[in-house]
Amino acid sequence: MTVPLSSMPLDLRPDEVHVWIVEPERIDDPRLLEAYKALLDTGERERQRRFHFERHQRQYLVSHALVRLTLSRYAPVAPEAWRFVPNEYGRPAIVGPEGQWLRFNLSHTDGMALVAVGRDVDLGADIEDAERPGETVEIADHYFAKTEVQALRSLPKERQRERFFEYWTLKEAYIKARGAGLSLPLDQFGFDLVPGQMPGISFDPRMNDLPDVWQFMQHKPSARHQAALAFRRPRSGALTVRWQHTVPLAGDMAPIIKTA
Repeated sequence: MTVPLSSMPLDLRPDEVHVWIVEPERIDDPRLLEAYKALLDTGERERQRRFHFERHQRQYLVSHALVRLTLSRYAPVAPEAWRFVPNEYGRPAIVGPEGQWLRFNLSHTDGMALVAVGRDVDLGADIEDAERPGETVEIADHYFAKTEVQALRSLPKERQRERFFEYWTLKEAYIKARGAGLSLPLDQFGFDLVPGQMPGISFDPRMNDLPDVWQFMQHKPSARHQAALAFRRPRSGALTVRWQHTVPLAGDMAPIIKTA
């Protein structure tokens, strides 16, 4: 069924995280794009205009409209009425009573954007275009944990780029969930990736964190994109993640994929 994203209230249980995925470059209806722009505040419109390339302007517009429309699926606030304040590392939080329980995290790259939402849970999300140009394994050599570099280098060369983005998205998701950005040293925590199992994490003692309180999820929403989520486990145990595709204000929702 086709419904406007902001019109159908959704229940968000404490043991769930919902992830909404959109492909900004596929949205070319001028009416939709104008509707998205009307939702942004003055600062967001100014930041959108600063992007040099049209595709980056569209990515920003669609992804930030997605945030506002998605949040309005869970709380009785008009999409244009949401207000956000960044912490000292730039991570935005909701201003108002909804911010006491509703959490979100946005990530976008060429071709795709996503927003993750949860109830009373610290969470982070990242999505990357694995076909983007630039160094990958060379970056790992300088910034990743030694165990990750060793595991990466032990793979056949044709598998290393894919594994790099698996590590990178997980690391980005974790530091975003912590709300501290790149102030956290990437070489002081490492992921263990075993086929068929959820990613595990280990910490250098200087990180002052515990592996057992974290849960991680990976997802490939397209052949070229890699996504990851990080969140602190609730006391009751693991969370369920619902991944779903949408076109804000117009789209059919793809079937939900549940991952325990």
